[in-house]
Amino acid sequence: MARPEINRSGEMEVFTRVVERGGFSAAARICRMTPSAVSKLVARLEARLGTRLVNRSTRAFQLTPEGCVFYERATRILADIEDAERNAGAGERPVGRIRLNTSASYATHILAPILPEFLERHPGVTLDLVETDQIVDLLAERTDVAVRAGPLKSSSLVARKLGDTAMVIVAAPSYLARVGEPKTMEDLDSHNRIGFGYVRSVDGWPLKRGGEMIVVPTVGRVQASDGEALRHLALGGSGLARLAAFTVRDDIAAGRLVPVLGHLNPGDREAFHAIHIGQGGPLPSRVRALLDFLAEWGKVE
Repeated sequence: MARPEINRSGEMEVFTRVVERGGFSAAARICRMTPSAVSKLVARLEARLGTRLVNRSTRAFQLTPEGCVFYERATRILADIEDAERNAGAGERPVGRIRLNTSASYATHILAPILPEFLERHPGVTLDLVETDQIVDLLAERTDVAVRAGPLKSSSLVARKLGDTAMVIVAAPSYLARVGEPKTMEDLDSHNRIGFGYVRSVDGWPLKRGGEMIVVPTVGRVQASDGEALRHLALGGSGLARLAAFTVRDDIAAGRLVPVLGHLNPGDREAFHAIHIGQGGPLPSRVRALLDFLAEWGKVE
């Protein structure tokens, strides 16, 4: 007896609709199937894979860990199929959605001014922008490209360098008038040093004294989850902040922020990279277009 042909992409599409709509009935309406047919399709899929993908009850619907993994992989495969079909009919013209994860600082000071040019060049592309300074799992978050600051850990990710920037300690004139300007490393003990609310590769401020570098902890009354929030706290007079130079260059020029302790600056620079998952094959044209654009226009200095 001949083995029935399996429509794997069709199964994946129905399954992703079940997950995204939160149940069989809602997915059935989208897929123009009966709830019973959708339920049987998922059951056949689970039987073929040899694992349970969803936990069902009359009141609840929940993905199993295996179901979460299968859903993430299935959505990527379906997106690649859609991209391949669109490209075949568009002469490799970039089309489709790009999910970009980046810091608020990069989004505000680098990406926002150049984004209109990118969208004008590629009218078939839509951009889903997610802002966070913390490292995310690109696969779990369904992220195509992430722009990250700091050293890169060895992984399966592919990186394209976007430049690097100096670091500078700054404060608002109102804060310095109230508390005084620090002149030495010891003076920092009497200042509010606002910093990040999560562990970074260097958890503190590296400063030089003589021939050695000392990391001063950011012990302060305020912490924040991203560099742009730190900048606004500094502008408001909350304390000292150590920030990437490109984010405060205009503030310093306008007198809104004042650099301090420049003689203690060790001269370290923070690198920025655009990273994506290395899958061993050609990139979707939409992702390649964004990476090429950032390499040309999204440089950090």
